[in-house]
Amino acid sequence: MTDTLATPLRMPRIRPGRILAWTVLFIGGLIMITPLLFMFSTSLKTAGQIYDLRLIPAAPTLENYVRVLSDGQFLRWMGNSTFIAVTVTLSNVFFDSLVGYTLAKFRFRGRRLIFLAILSTLMIPTEMLVIPWYIMSADLGWLDSYWGIMFPGMMTAFGTFLMKQFFETVPDDFLEAARIDGLNEFTIWWRIAMPLVTPALSALAIFTFLGNWTAFFWPLIVTTSKELYTLPVGLTSFAVEQAIQWELIMTGAALATLPTLLVFLVLQRYIVRGVMLAGLKG
Repeated sequence: MTDTLATPLRMPRIRPGRILAWTVLFIGGLIMITPLLFMFSTSLKTAGQIYDLRLIPAAPTLENYVRVLSDGQFLRWMGNSTFIAVTVTLSNVFFDSLVGYTLAKFRFRGRRLIFLAILSTLMIPTEMLVIPWYIMSADLGWLDSYWGIMFPGMMTAFGTFLMKQFFETVPDDFLEAARIDGLNEFTIWWRIAMPLVTPALSALAIFTFLGNWTAFFWPLIVTTSKELYTLPVGLTSFAVEQAIQWELIMTGAALATLPTLLVFLVLQRYIVRGVMLAGLKG
């Protein structure tokens, strides 16, 4: 026993390959985060300090944030983006999970064909769908409206695929026991199956919200009124109007970025877990 206690502890050997990998990751992360830091730094500068490349301003000020937030249009654009992103996210969580559950747990003729048809839409570039979307919006009177912005993303093929893969892992015995107890299929889906696929629902909700918050191309095409602009589209017009005042442009971009950063920081464990599980199920 004395010999055992006297044995020196072995320090873990540091492998050169691991050091190299961490160094590359650190440098890559630093390169990616530098523009973000520069954006926030510029938002704290005055007009005379714009071309000062120091990340920490000599005399930081919050005046730019006061000026941008006092602009009623900016708050309206932020409200539009929030409403659209939340609405589309709730729609995706509901419809994608419902269709995914149906394709995973019901056996009916044409089920595989329907699933392949849904998956095939993933291979169509978004740019090719813009013209049909626009014609449909014009025919139905949805141009320059909230519904016109939202309807292309109310249900997605990726969300349906993701939820189907997860629902297939739910044991059929649970569902059969619920049917024996007299629950209808909608209640079984909502109260039994949905709580068992929470990681997938979390990942789907987060990705959908972030995607719609940063959406630019389709909202730019379908809207003409400034009152209906989303934040990315509004910032573009704001940049044109304030072409010389770069400190205000950077402040608007910083405010638009903050919600996405908060969502990631608060829910990053759900994002990572959802991505990992999605890869395993796929």
